[in-house]
Amino acid sequence: MGESLVSLRDLQVRFNGVPALRGVDLDLAKGEAVGLVGESGSGKSVTWLSALGLLPNTAVTTGSVRLGNTELLDAPAATLDDVRGGRIAMIFQDPASALNPVQRVGRQVVEALRLHRGMDGAQAWAEARRLFELVGIPDAGRRLEVYPHEMSGGQNQRVMIAMALAGQPELLVADEPTTALDATIQAQILDLLRRLQQETGMALVLISHDLGVVADMCSRVAVMYAGRIVEQAPTDLLFAHPAHPYTQGLLGALPDMVGPKRRLAAIPGSVPEPWNLPQGCAFAPRCEHADEACLEMPAFVDIEDGHIAACVHATARVRELA
Repeated sequence: MGESLVSLRDLQVRFNGVPALRGVDLDLAKGEAVGLVGESGSGKSVTWLSALGLLPNTAVTTGSVRLGNTELLDAPAATLDDVRGGRIAMIFQDPASALNPVQRVGRQVVEALRLHRGMDGAQAWAEARRLFELVGIPDAGRRLEVYPHEMSGGQNQRVMIAMALAGQPELLVADEPTTALDATIQAQILDLLRRLQQETGMALVLISHDLGVVADMCSRVAVMYAGRIVEQAPTDLLFAHPAHPYTQGLLGALPDMVGPKRRLAAIPGSVPEPWNLPQGCAFAPRCEHADEACLEMPAFVDIEDGHIAACVHATARVRELA
């Protein structure tokens, strides 16, 4: 890894006493692209919402979230106002619900420019138009004056990306940014994010359940299950030698694009409810390799070159697959 930008340490979140995150550790370097994958409810979005102080008052958050030398957990509101939309920006999977439906989209981008870059008047509108052109919105000058409902889902997502870029962020968190879009528009938005990251040098966190998208976009992947990261590795190593049985199950459910047809493997059972987690490894009830050793909470095992997995059988499984 290069110079550290964000560091999460033992990040835990509880809603009314029920655990949603159970000790997340993650480092992100400047300019790096990291994918966060896992089934719905695994804690991917909660990780970054808690890091940015965006959870409701019912959430109790502990641990540490450091952006450079700045601690974000329990930081003053003024500090978080500077960070959110400024140093760290976030875009969501449903732009229609994230944009204000009764304000023209241009005014919403101008507001972000005023808050985070001190721009106003003609200067702000000129920069908003430039951002619209940067993200590929045609006829940018006219589109500044329309409302969200007058634009397609893909165009609204581009508006959200323009708003995120308004603060010149060091980190962009993209939370399922293409889920609500059709396949063609998905590809366009992902190409846009890749190009913008390369041009601006910002770091990127891509939250997704689509392993193919993560493989194409990210240099490193963290796999989450039941509120905890269970495996983390450079992308090529994770796909070549998955060590955790959950990761192996996710990859086994993907169809091969070449070669003979095969029956896809399904992970038996379902994700445990957060208020009824099993003892030890949360994945053990669904794992064909589980034994008595799995009744203890597994520590991370070093596999190779930045590849770690929270499984007592991880090293042996990698030897089998090599």
